[in-house]
Amino acid sequence: MAATRIALFASGLAVLLLLVQGSPPGPVVQCRSGNTNCTVTNGYGAFPDRSTCRVAAVVYPSTEQELLFAVSDATAKQQHMKAVTMYSHSIPKLSCPGGPSGQGLVISTQRLNRSVSVDMATSRMTFEAGITLRALLDAAAARGLALPHSPYWQGVTLGGLLSTGSHGSSLFGKGSAVHEYVVGMRLVVPSPVPVNGYYAKIVNLGEDDPDLLAAKVSLGVLGVISQQVTLQLEPMFKRSITNRVVGDVGFEQTISSYAVTTYYGDISWYPSQGRVVYRDDIKVPITTKGKGVNDFLVFRAQPTVDVASTRASEELLELTGDAGGKCLLSRSQVDSQIANGMGLRNNDGGLSDFTGYPVIGNQSDMQSSGSCLRSAEDNLLTACGWDPRFAGSFYHQTAISIPFTTVADFIADVKKLRDAHSNALCGTELYFGFFMRFLRNSTAYLGKTDDVVEIDITYYRSRDPKRPRLYEDVLEEIEQMALFKYHGLPHWGKNRNVGFLNIKNKLGAKLDKFVSAMKKYDSNGLFSSDWTDAVLGLRGKEVVVQGNGCALEGLCICSTDDHCAPKHGYYCRSGLVYEQARVCRKIKSVEADGLPWSSSYRSH
Repeated sequence: MAATRIALFASGLAVLLLLVQGSPPGPVVQCRSGNTNCTVTNGYGAFPDRSTCRVAAVVYPSTEQELLFAVSDATAKQQHMKAVTMYSHSIPKLSCPGGPSGQGLVISTQRLNRSVSVDMATSRMTFEAGITLRALLDAAAARGLALPHSPYWQGVTLGGLLSTGSHGSSLFGKGSAVHEYVVGMRLVVPSPVPVNGYYAKIVNLGEDDPDLLAAKVSLGVLGVISQQVTLQLEPMFKRSITNRVVGDVGFEQTISSYAVTTYYGDISWYPSQGRVVYRDDIKVPITTKGKGVNDFLVFRAQPTVDVASTRASEELLELTGDAGGKCLLSRSQVDSQIANGMGLRNNDGGLSDFTGYPVIGNQSDMQSSGSCLRSAEDNLLTACGWDPRFAGSFYHQTAISIPFTTVADFIADVKKLRDAHSNALCGTELYFGFFMRFLRNSTAYLGKTDDVVEIDITYYRSRDPKRPRLYEDVLEEIEQMALFKYHGLPHWGKNRNVGFLNIKNKLGAKLDKFVSAMKKYDSNGLFSSDWTDAVLGLRGKEVVVQGNGCALEGLCICSTDDHCAPKHGYYCRSGLVYEQARVCRKIKSVEADGLPWSSSYRSH
């Protein structure tokens, strides 16, 4: 059975490599009557709590004046607002307005998508907030300029990636967070009193304005990033990439030295396979020969029938408790990805996309990917693998940054769990294992407080919120270990609810400065919501949602068995390595376990 599934996957990958088209994602705002009576979702079709976000209306301003009018009109009515981007790829509920359900306004930045100006003498360019990363990179490249760093997924917009602190991987220069290269920004914010007839105003923030430190990573709670975001770019250069596979014995001791010697390096760790892929990624002169492109396999258009088949196989493995089958499937998948250069294309006239290392190409072609976004419509024969319009991928994503000073200890703890349960982490390897990128401490108030390794872990999520997954307890323990033992900070645009516990204590004085700026620009909290209030520790809101099965979705940390799934044999127990963790563990016999059904624990 497992061999058949692996063969199906391999044949699907072969087809995937030949595809050049696919259906672009559908709209994230759907309205029942024109632009009113709408629902808002994200690019995955589900928020962490699976709730439906209902709003009164959506507006699509195409100029700053239209944006000013939209914010003014809502402010006059004391209507809550949120900006929503074209593809809305944030997992948390950042795009849903506060206030009563169905009465808020979403302001789409989809038509604020242009390049505004360029200053070649200073290598600075100004863009509107709704421009996609791909369009931004192309516009800069046309001028011979390059954005020094960017996220790996090009389906984000400039305003969205800044608001969530998105980044690449590097400790060089100012580091890999895009917001560190913002030198100016315009916001449209509410005004409690009329300004030139509007209950809104335009705020210009220069590079020396201290409020820029709040605005450039803001979760969207200050107002709407407007027509002008000015970025410090640099002359175009090339990158040379080689993926190097080694065993994982002692690799955690090399992370710091690797990060400070490899300009754009990152690390993928496949713990159950004992393999590590170092991406040796360096900066080279523009004159270096090579016209390579990063067309990451998972970000290409994929045959929806193959993606649905792979998902059905994973669901069957989950249903039958076949962790060994997941291990076989993940090893075959990783082997295929490595053999195909992880999606790198040499473009040297060879018969295949990838013909060997190093792959060398312009920064604009190598730093980000997402060709499934730009493909021609084919009626969902092919699409991005997570497109919610078909039964494809559906997953949780835990993304937590851990200081370099303690990351080796964290990896050592994960290895202890891996060694105790050899099949427990195979499921993560279907989604690139433990993916590690590097960031410097940030000047932004909501930025990183230390030089850190951000570790992304993506894993199966059941479409039934009450159904636990295989080795539920192991991933919950790793999540809590990263957050509480190693004081990790979450990525603002990823993570389950529990990832945002104790943010107020972790950010300290920097959060106080951010909240002061928030109150300055939006004193009535019209751009705030229950979610952002909960994350920031404001107005008595909490990120935890208590209830039966809440721990399965990361809405809570279990404190009673009912927070898990006792009907499926999952009970709340202590962690194995990090004993302070409280996790949902499958137990064959409660009597043999020695703890009563109703045993409870104090949660974080």
